[in-house]
Amino acid sequence: MAANHHSIFKRRCKWVNGPLIIGAGPSGLAVGACLKEQGIPFVILERSDNIASLWRNRTYDRLKLHLPKQFCQLPNLPFPADFPEYPSKNQFIDYLHSYAERFALNPQFNEAVKSANFDETCCMWRVRTSAAVEYICQWLVVATGENAERVVPEMEGMGEFSGEVIHASDYRSGEGYRGKKVLVVGCGNSAMEVCLDLCHHDSFALMVVRDSVHVLPREILGKSTFELAVFLMKWFPVKVVDKILLGLSWMTLGSTEKYGIRRPCIGPLELKHKQGKTPVLDLGALGKIKSGEIKVVPGVKRFLRGGVELVDGRVIDGVDSVILATGYCSNVPAWLQESELFNKDGFPKQPFPYGWKGKSGLYAVGFTKRGLSGTAQDAVKVAEDIGRVWREETKQAKHIIACHRRCISQI
Repeated sequence: MAANHHSIFKRRCKWVNGPLIIGAGPSGLAVGACLKEQGIPFVILERSDNIASLWRNRTYDRLKLHLPKQFCQLPNLPFPADFPEYPSKNQFIDYLHSYAERFALNPQFNEAVKSANFDETCCMWRVRTSAAVEYICQWLVVATGENAERVVPEMEGMGEFSGEVIHASDYRSGEGYRGKKVLVVGCGNSAMEVCLDLCHHDSFALMVVRDSVHVLPREILGKSTFELAVFLMKWFPVKVVDKILLGLSWMTLGSTEKYGIRRPCIGPLELKHKQGKTPVLDLGALGKIKSGEIKVVPGVKRFLRGGVELVDGRVIDGVDSVILATGYCSNVPAWLQESELFNKDGFPKQPFPYGWKGKSGLYAVGFTKRGLSGTAQDAVKVAEDIGRVWREETKQAKHIIACHRRCISQI
């Protein structure tokens, strides 16, 4: 009790005049820029020491944006004209830095949120951070995103495995893997690109494909597949667009089934909308799979000292390293005490486009499972919603002050 009493006195309280934004990735920066345009003050908190820490610290060197740049730009600032159609990781980080500078966003770094809860007594949010500060605010914008924490699955025998095991977030390049046999667990965009990068560095890559997955060409007939899908969606329902995309993909890539990659029963866009599962946009990995340079294997049953036993009973020996391309998850449930807007997995309960607004001034940005274009749409909506209330309250405050002055002048 005494220790708790002491910590309350040690903690500093800060009133935020405007919204408090948690996270200085693309989502948090986009909301800040939209609020700035409306003249609304705000504070951005970021747990790391820089903006866009996921892009800077947890991505591989060869990463490029998977979609054309016009679908990835944040509100009120397009990419520079001289950037390629698919900007590189470093170009995107440069763009985010110039975005933060352009709108003078100035996040407060090295402040991880420990807890956030709505105080019914004063109708305000109380947000406690690792810097022993308690922020009190009327609006709370959760912009920590879908990829806040890495997912590391429990797998039998992993402790016995004698080689290196890392998450894909720690992988930078295949340079250190030359001549080695590397098992990549996962079959999403990251897994495919890591395998391709390993091939380019003369490694022996094995890719564990446990689930069905849609693989689409990044471009069809010289046009971005995503751009084509966006165009078709204006004219046809999702199921029809899926059939068109799968037909064109089959013509471009051929069947993936015979290489150990089963397609889901639901089409790629419908699956993305319903479950948030992103189709793989092929950058060359499928060609390596067809040539046998990347070997597809089924799920891992258990790890052995120098290899793995697969679910079909086969044993693969001589595995030097394992890279877990097993994805990321939201960390919202770890710190936000709230049950109306977010579910237990840390995602909005309402599907896109309705998951951006909760009760009591709570908002979510960057949880649409629709990439940066979804983030941009949410950021605009959130800033407009807060702006409307801000202007109403400012008018009321001016009106009260004006009435007060008239009363004084009549005395």
